[in-house]
Amino acid sequence: SFLRKLPSSASSWAESPTPASITGAGFCSELTSPRLIKSHLPYRFLPSDLHNGDSKVIYMARNPKDLVVSYYQFHRSLRTMSYRGTFQEFCRRFMNDKLGYGSWFEHVQEFWEHRMDSNVLFLKYEDMHRDLVTMVEQLARFLGVSCDKAQLEALTEHCHQLVDQCCNAEALPVGRGRVGLWKDIFTVSMNEKFDLVYKQKMGKCDLTFDFYL
Repeated sequence: SFLRKLPSSASSWAESPTPASITGAGFCSELTSPRLIKSHLPYRFLPSDLHNGDSKVIYMARNPKDLVVSYYQFHRSLRTMSYRGTFQEFCRRFMNDKLGYGSWFEHVQEFWEHRMDSNVLFLKYEDMHRDLVTMVEQLARFLGVSCDKAQLEALTEHCHQLVDQCCNAEALPVGRGRVGLWKDIFTVSMNEKFDLVYKQKMGKCDLTFDFYL
């Protein structure tokens, strides 16, 4: 299975790709099945067997306001990136599709267009916070994994602990796993500008997000 997301879109506790996991399709083909491969690639750049339905794809989307705040904190936390600009400048780059991994707006819409494919499961980060049990059950069905009640409860409790960790402001910068994180840093003018850009770039798409719970 492929777990697809933009950086910081799924959650802060999801690991970033290791060097070994980004060495190309040759490395991936050597992994023993069943295997989990994390990637930030747009849909159009995925291997052909994923387009043909031979493998399963799990895509986790997050509302873009929270995502850009978390992405900003992520950039500032890495020595290799050493981003020291303002959040306003970072957000402007995000809206103009000038950050790494390309346009979030194109990325999420590409996968949304394939949400009905039998091998694609499109999930939303906010739904995980709203009803984690249902999401775990949904994942199990999609992957063809059988869980009894005790296993499901244990798995859900473990996931709850991970979610709580990434929402803890003491564990991560500004608790970047929270839903509604953007309200702590967006100014009124930034929010108005972001809403305008969002409407322009997502206006023809019926995908919706919860920006707070």
